[in-house]
Amino acid sequence: MKRLLVLFAGSLIFLVGCKPDDIDEPEASWRMFMKNDAPNILADEKIETIEVELINTDGIGIGKAIFKEEKGGVHITVEAHHLEPGLHGIHIHERGMCEPPTFESAGGHFNPTNKMHGFKHPDGFHAGDLRNLEVKEDGTVKQAFFNDKVTLKPNEPHSLVRDEGTALVIHERADDYYSQPAGDSGDRIACGVIAPSKN
Repeated sequence: MKRLLVLFAGSLIFLVGCKPDDIDEPEASWRMFMKNDAPNILADEKIETIEVELINTDGIGIGKAIFKEEKGGVHITVEAHHLEPGLHGIHIHERGMCEPPTFESAGGHFNPTNKMHGFKHPDGFHAGDLRNLEVKEDGTVKQAFFNDKVTLKPNEPHSLVRDEGTALVIHERADDYYSQPAGDSGDRIACGVIAPSKN
């Protein structure tokens, strides 16, 4: 009897330890631990805040910008240092690439409606146009903007979150809100890629 029990137990261990190669086991996934009525996060992803690191023409960090989705548009707060005092043009650009020293990699202004540049232009303005940035005498700035022409919601026509990305660019001079294509605001002196965190 004992011998039969030993043989039976051994057979069970053998069967459990062996699995036919043609049976696919499901991979572990966080979805397995969600309730059936939980929202589909991947299909309906919500991006509410994006933090953008600003770099200068030497590739050195000089501050940040926070983009926050709000009702009717996007609230933008820029906080930076080591800038020349005075007014500076600042715009959202069409590509999420910030290659110093020129930042030409960011392309032109974000302009999905094909408008002319500038708040004062009769056929303006670009969705990426912003009011001038005003830097203090000590080279610092903390300034807020509200842009009702853009969104952080993916898959929408005016979304800043897209495959090619977008960027925030600061220029050396003030934007006159009229001249093409960037308000005669001069060289690009700082840039930051607008992209959701990978964490």
